Amino acid sequence: MTNSPDKTTGQFHSTKGTIVETIGNITGSTEWQTSGKQEHAAGEAEYKAAQAQGYVEGTVDRAGGYTDNVVGALTGDKTKQAAGEARREKGELQQRVNEP
Repeated sequence: MTNSPDKTTGQFHSTKGTIVETIGNITGSTEWQTSGKQEHAAGEAEYKAAQAQGYVEGTVDRAGGYTDNVVGALTGDKTKQAAGEARREKGELQQRVNEP
């Protein structure tokens, strides 16, 4: 088991919590209502934590890729320059996907 937040797991628990809360509302079970609200909140928190982590990782890749691109250009290393550009683009995409 991993301690890293995960968007898929967070979304699953958020949805499951909503379903459990709805069942509690329909049946009048305050226990299910409370349990569902708690699971929904925990799922939302995990989703947002994973989103923030992904954004930070994208920022690191974007900055590192830019640096590699510049170093490759200055030294004439086309391979390093291309790899740096690819890493920068990957980081930029990861930031866009995980924007808050």
